[in-house]
Amino acid sequence: MNLFRLSPRARASARLAALVATCIAVAGLAIAQTPTPAPAPISAQPALSDDLPVPPAPEIVGNAWLLMDHATGQILAGHNVDARVEPASITKVLTSYVIAAEMQAGKVSADDQVMMTENAWRKGGARTDGSYSGFPVNQTATLLEMEKGMVVQSGNDAAIALAEHVAGSEDAFAALMNAYAKRIGMKHSNFVNSHGLSEPDHYSTARDLALLGSAMARDFPEEYSYNAIKEFTVGPITQRNRNLLLWRDDSVDGIKTGHHSGAGYCLLASAKRGDQRLVSVVMGSTSEAQRATDSLALLNWGFRFFETHALYDAGTTVSTQRVWKGKANEVNLGVAEPLLVTMPRGKYAQLQPSMDVPTQLVAPIEQGQQVGTVRVTLDGEVIAERPLVALEAVEQAGFFKRLWHEFLMWWNSD
Repeated sequence: MNLFRLSPRARASARLAALVATCIAVAGLAIAQTPTPAPAPISAQPALSDDLPVPPAPEIVGNAWLLMDHATGQILAGHNVDARVEPASITKVLTSYVIAAEMQAGKVSADDQVMMTENAWRKGGARTDGSYSGFPVNQTATLLEMEKGMVVQSGNDAAIALAEHVAGSEDAFAALMNAYAKRIGMKHSNFVNSHGLSEPDHYSTARDLALLGSAMARDFPEEYSYNAIKEFTVGPITQRNRNLLLWRDDSVDGIKTGHHSGAGYCLLASAKRGDQRLVSVVMGSTSEAQRATDSLALLNWGFRFFETHALYDAGTTVSTQRVWKGKANEVNLGVAEPLLVTMPRGKYAQLQPSMDVPTQLVAPIEQGQQVGTVRVTLDGEVIAERPLVALEAVEQAGFFKRLWHEFLMWWNSD
């Protein structure tokens, strides 16, 4: 077409038509180059394992029980996991957690001199279903020694003395316990004392106690390690740890027994084999031997038939997506925390990852901002789901680029 033979108005119309045609072509190119959400790449497949069906969990004697993977928090098997139970001396795990947290905050020290008050001595040692550490009344011991007496010997007197030292009174310490329990995620628990002797409003659940044991191992590994001490001596008295699994299986490194007439025999146990840690809870069993036998059976079953894998590391790119109206045209997406999944052994190759990302990502985007979701399914069931976050910030582009992208986005809209 010879534009010089046309009128000025016609030439302007022709130029506009040519511009629109160019925009259409560029828009098509831009859209064609836009990445579409695709299954996120899973890390390299581990060595093949036997793809056997998982047999039922062992039969457990007790009112409530469960087995949980420490890394993922996934419950592998359980019964009455959210039923209210009396935690008995497993309560002392939370007492240890509170003390460790307060030490970390600089409020108390392992070298503090803790007084065995007459109140602690009488309340902790006089109950027939209680446990006595042996620290002399009206004398002091270091906080570290007193805590080991509570953990290893399950000393109720030591638990009360520690509560008084840390918070000033048992009631104030119980308030701390409930605050930390809430932070851990123990949604169905309430604590009114530091030792676990029966009280109407002192209760927990198997799920909450598993979360507590896992949190203790994760957040305060040094204090957690006290639970593996097999015996402890105070003055002339040497007492053995009541967790029989410490003598039966070297992979068991904790965590706490419990018993009184209302709770029955209870055991919160944990073991680590290779890179995998499992946590078991058995509540309301019939004897010290039965709770140990059942707990070990659960742990052995879990280690034999389940495995845990890290699919995506924190901060690594899972997907790269197109960004509109930004100084950068792409953004890398990943997970803020490692994405781990627990599954039956031999099922790794059957995992199905997928992403849910908006069709159009528009700047500005902040680093760490959630822009989508990554899901992992097995046999049609979602077994893991995590936010997809921007691994870097994308600032807003200048006026003309934003205007141009606005046109391209409009052209491609339905």
